[in-house]
Amino acid sequence: MFRASPQWNPAIIFILAAVMLNLYTYNMGNGNLDATKHARSLSVRAHAAAAFPSPPLTTTTSMGSSATTGSWFSDKKMSTIMPTSAASSAASSAASSAASSAASSAASPSRRPSWGSSRAYAPPVSAVAGSRALYEAHVDVSDQFTTFGKVFIGLVYFAFWVFLMFPGWFLPIGRPGIALSGGMLMVIFRYILLVTGQGPAFDAVGVIILEPLFLLFGLMLTTIYLEKMERGGLFDKLRASLDDPIPWKRCFKIMMMSTVGSAAVMNDSIVLIFSAVVVDLCVRHKVSNSLPYLLGLASTANIGSALTMTGNPQNILIAALSYDQLHWLNFASNMLLPVLFSTFFNTALMMVLYRGELFPGNNGISNCFSMMFSGSKSPQMLELENAYYARKNASSEPKLAEGLTRWGKIQVGVVIGFLVCFASGLDISTTVISTGCILMIVAAKKRRDYDSKEVILGGDGLPLQVKKVYDIDGHEIESTEETLLDESETTLTEVDYGLLLLFIGQFLLIGSFDDTGIPQAFFAVSMGGCADAMTSVPCVYWLVTIVVLLSNVASNVPVCQMLAATFPYATPYDWMQVSFSATIGGNLTMLGSAANMIVAFQAAKVGDRTFTSERHAPFGIPSTLGCLYVGTAIMTAIHFAPECSERLGTC
Repeated sequence: MFRASPQWNPAIIFILAAVMLNLYTYNMGNGNLDATKHARSLSVRAHAAAAFPSPPLTTTTSMGSSATTGSWFSDKKMSTIMPTSAASSAASSAASSAASSAASSAASPSRRPSWGSSRAYAPPVSAVAGSRALYEAHVDVSDQFTTFGKVFIGLVYFAFWVFLMFPGWFLPIGRPGIALSGGMLMVIFRYILLVTGQGPAFDAVGVIILEPLFLLFGLMLTTIYLEKMERGGLFDKLRASLDDPIPWKRCFKIMMMSTVGSAAVMNDSIVLIFSAVVVDLCVRHKVSNSLPYLLGLASTANIGSALTMTGNPQNILIAALSYDQLHWLNFASNMLLPVLFSTFFNTALMMVLYRGELFPGNNGISNCFSMMFSGSKSPQMLELENAYYARKNASSEPKLAEGLTRWGKIQVGVVIGFLVCFASGLDISTTVISTGCILMIVAAKKRRDYDSKEVILGGDGLPLQVKKVYDIDGHEIESTEETLLDESETTLTEVDYGLLLLFIGQFLLIGSFDDTGIPQAFFAVSMGGCADAMTSVPCVYWLVTIVVLLSNVASNVPVCQMLAATFPYATPYDWMQVSFSATIGGNLTMLGSAANMIVAFQAAKVGDRTFTSERHAPFGIPSTLGCLYVGTAIMTAIHFAPECSERLGTC
């Protein structure tokens, strides 16, 4: 194996080390639980039991008749549980004439409650005990499936997971087509299971999380106008700053830009903006292998986004679902050291594994790092540098003007306003879509009143023909006035709607899979005795391993939603560990993070298909495992987040 695939050697070594660490962790965690944290977990359980006493259960089928046991297709199914706090809240708010009807409806376990779904919390209600505003318990519909229903949905999900990982094994319709096909098939199969009594109804609309879709649309709209508004403007200056004739410097600049940008804005927006830029730089320099540059962009985008609560969608979700309030500065201070180490380790690993491409003429590891710190260059690097400057001096392309033009200054002002609104806590989806709309209005004004009337540049930078008008017989009507193409015919057509379809299909697949309870059951069984002390040493290393595995099977955003429902009273420190592991775990496989998918999708659009699952894994596995376990150890030793709940009074 080692001789046949030498590029897999680091990954195999890190996997073996991780297996040994987790075997030790699991054995030690089951026998040596921290007494203080175990006692605290028991008090949290007691609090939850007092707030949400479980009503008695009855065994019914979806048709209302008693279920029988012993058959794989008609095994015991239980109905959904509604916490009594929800029932009492509904009954007290109802009119006196309908009180008895509402109470009986709430108490009836055979009806699906209308106050929530299996992936969301209901509005907070006041618990009688403790008079504390609490979120309702997670609505679990897994007990309404038969064994056949669970197995069937699980097999469908994993089949399409494989197709998304390796799209060449499926029909040539691309990842968006595969995901959407799988999502719609899941809707059809769930209806068949409902009719045949093998499972509950599927809330397909409820599982589609609109927030990431709004974010992606707004980010695409904003980045398109930042890029296309002006030739030689702000975007071109930023792209020019990443260019360098020395390969390792070019890769290093891309990685540092991606890290800082993802922490400041969001990882998805950074990779949306710069995926095509990285490919363009590789084409300009005639790079034979663009993989290290694309890997550097995607991996550092995930790592940098772990620093802040607004760096990625799962962090935003954690901040919203955490029982105790998480503060931006406190979150960043806890993540700073682990993210700094992960950035250093990921960069060093990139330089070592791809030293042949990044350090031409010198493959020695020590010599490569010596070049980085001393600035020395090999003869091949000097040749590349001389050719670069000779080509640049001979080029007829106009040089970028010094400073910013009027439109560049407007772009900077709009972006600063966006960041201010973002940091002020305004709704991020509304903010980013509004930013895109403002830039669209500015671009249309510029194009109509300031651009040359003879030449109109389209989204690809080529001249656009004036819109032609035809009569009923198909003859062209000559117009004395020039007709401008509107935005729906030019820039808005460049929004990547296929990427939105990819996310919709994945939401349908993952939402149906979550309904079966298989991911939750896997987490509960795999944690074993560590479930009562998840973030204590050594259980925390087993926890982050499980979170990473689940994040790569069901995606990190749904996993965080599932954990919020499974452990609604997790402490801020618990959430810090989950956030870091779910984010860093996105680098393990291609499907582990939306940023990876965006890089692959955007690069493929411009003809670069080197970023695949098979080529991602030899770098992604050792990078993820090294960053994960050392970063977790650093956060365990140095953290400022409380390991208790202020709202529960356990601090």
